Amino acid sequence: LTAQPYTWELLIVLDGVTDNTTSVVSQFAEGKEQVRWIDRQENRGKGYTVRQGMLAARGDIRLFTDADNSTDMSHFDQMKPIFDQGASVVICSRDGKDAQGAVQARPQPFLKRVLGNSGNLFVQIMAVPGIWDTQCGFKAFRAGAAEQIFAISQIDRWGFDMEALALARRFGHKIHVIAANWHDAEGTHVTLGGYLGTFWEAVKIRWNLLTGVYARQEKRQATGKPHPSAK
Repeated sequence: LTAQPYTWELLIVLDGVTDNTTSVVSQFAEGKEQVRWIDRQENRGKGYTVRQGMLAARGDIRLFTDADNSTDMSHFDQMKPIFDQGASVVICSRDGKDAQGAVQARPQPFLKRVLGNSGNLFVQIMAVPGIWDTQCGFKAFRAGAAEQIFAISQIDRWGFDMEALALARRFGHKIHVIAANWHDAEGTHVTLGGYLGTFWEAVKIRWNLLTGVYARQEKRQATGKPHPSAK
């Protein structure tokens, strides 16, 4: 980032960590004006954590990425020209059906692949038709789109990616997709229960769209009422 010609900030959001991550991040951020961090202390889920970060970020383009660097920052160099042409949402995909040239340099374990492949069609039916990989953790939004989407999002756990994309379409944003050169990182913590929970969250997204949950939250935002998840 320090070599880039554009201005940037790095915002790190901690979600109730119990190891020494807080100390590591604090030391890393010390004395760096472009690095900020938020310590939530209580674990509320990845979706909640990303929502907090996207709404607290100050940049014109707001990118969230996983700390394990499975999709490295060089991918943003491909996203930037697309934003310069007027795009509001650009995502990475690990699936060649979304973007030619997508690579999984180090594939996921067998169980993850089976669950991911079997669940994808279900996710498309429920929430995001036409996107084969909704879960790659490298997505960027114009500030206006980010504030529209994350101000009314409801999913606090693993299904937040597909909710963000479903809401992007609800607001009329075209989703641009680039190919990811991705590798599975050791030490990630998505369990079987996490995958099954994501399927249920896809159903919730569909229900929320059909029953006006997002429309009601949009009205709450317009009147200055806080997001239901805010303390």
